[in-house]
Amino acid sequence: MTDYPDILYTKENHIATITLDRPDKMNSFSAAMSDSLYRAVQDAATDKQVRVIVLTAKGRAFCSGADVKAMAQSFDKPGAEQRGREIALRSSIYVLMQKCDKPIICAVNGVAAGGGLDLALACDIRIASDQARFAEVYIRRGMIPASGGTFFLPRLVGIDRACLMVWTGDMIDAHEAEKIGLVTMVVPQAELEMATMDLAEKLAKGPPLAIQRAKRAIYDGLTMNLDETLKMISPIVQELNQTEDHKEGARAFVEKREPVFRGE
Repeated sequence: MTDYPDILYTKENHIATITLDRPDKMNSFSAAMSDSLYRAVQDAATDKQVRVIVLTAKGRAFCSGADVKAMAQSFDKPGAEQRGREIALRSSIYVLMQKCDKPIICAVNGVAAGGGLDLALACDIRIASDQARFAEVYIRRGMIPASGGTFFLPRLVGIDRACLMVWTGDMIDAHEAEKIGLVTMVVPQAELEMATMDLAEKLAKGPPLAIQRAKRAIYDGLTMNLDETLKMISPIVQELNQTEDHKEGARAFVEKREPVFRGE
């Protein structure tokens, strides 16, 4: 079994669940956790048995970003190069998540701040507990979002709200986050795991090839006009037309039953 320090990795029913496991540190990034998270996402992305990835955390926080206490203690010591490598590794995680064709659902159980918010934003869908809170706190440390916040936020909430969050570092609650489009839905804390797994299971039962191609088309299409998008989609449709999953979907419709998709 693969060892992932500072995270838990489980796999069941085509769903890989990655759980941040530094609850006593509000799941702030350690070098070990950053490395484990990268390897876990990479493993889930390349595992043919995995169709959906769920990202969540233990304890009262989702992820508070960088371990600021450890960072402050290191300022007067050699190690700037090491800190730079850690930031680069965290950034590469978010790029990996965006390039992963499988759906990634984030269950935000508590505070998501700084790099923790950027991590949630890199996921495709965010389900938030009603106790979750969100902030781009970098500005309070004399910094700017280091891991994609300036890329993700304006695309989700608009330029003006992104500027407001980045410039002030103010915390917003889950319902405000839902209102502005930062999260997909908000559920009571006690229902977060159930709501997340219900959606994950629904997607895992869907046609994985079509879902993966759809994710890629959505993200790639963000930089295209309509004509370019349709040209990109055409060969994908032709490819999917030849799959067993497409034939199964058609048969199931005619036979009035639920389809069983095998990813073939």
